[in-house]
Amino acid sequence: MLPADAGPILIGLARDAIGERLGVGRSDLAEGGSAGVAKATTARVGEGQGGTSGPGGTGGQAGPSGQAGGDGRHGTAGPAASIGRPAWLEEPGAAFVTLTINGRLRGCIGSLQAYRPLGDDVADNARAAAFRDPRFAALTRPEFQRVAVEVSVLSAPVEYPFASRDEALAGLRPGVDGVILSAAGRRATFLPQVWEELPAPEEFIAHLLRKAGLPSGYWGGDVKLWRYTVAAFHE
Repeated sequence: MLPADAGPILIGLARDAIGERLGVGRSDLAEGGSAGVAKATTARVGEGQGGTSGPGGTGGQAGPSGQAGGDGRHGTAGPAASIGRPAWLEEPGAAFVTLTINGRLRGCIGSLQAYRPLGDDVADNARAAAFRDPRFAALTRPEFQRVAVEVSVLSAPVEYPFASRDEALAGLRPGVDGVILSAAGRRATFLPQVWEELPAPEEFIAHLLRKAGLPSGYWGGDVKLWRYTVAAFHE
């Protein structure tokens, strides 16, 4: 359970991790006219738990260690990063960090499973979204003044049983479920936010299949689905 003030803390952590790499502090952002850390809002939280970005710019193709999107596999925050942090940031957690400029995707990297402290996961995925997403050049200082940060904390993924494609589609919860799809040795995910762009389950799954590098009509006995929910905080 995240505390009531989790949003500003997580967004501040993500922004500080990027700013440190660029040599930019919060005072510099204020002088440059950036909105900085605004009040965060929370998406629905429930139970159950990139590659190229799908509509809405969220989600990613899963990689080793349960991570997704680009190559967010490198490094974790050092020991100094944990000094003075709230205890809940030291608990294992999985998160995605999405960067946008004027509503357009600028980077998105995340973890599908909790395997390190949440604070480290957010900080490292923020740096990865800014500087290691293979779809984009590294974020620049001028862009950092304008970028908006969103942090999505994932629940643990739960396998979703079904007997057919129709049954799988019928059981999905638009606007609530994040979905991980695995088939033919490939894996991809969409965060729940993608439902805003793809509100129909058939369309949602078709795009997720394409994101995994498979035909939109692909279906077979090797298809497996997991679902999860998120607590999403954005500036």
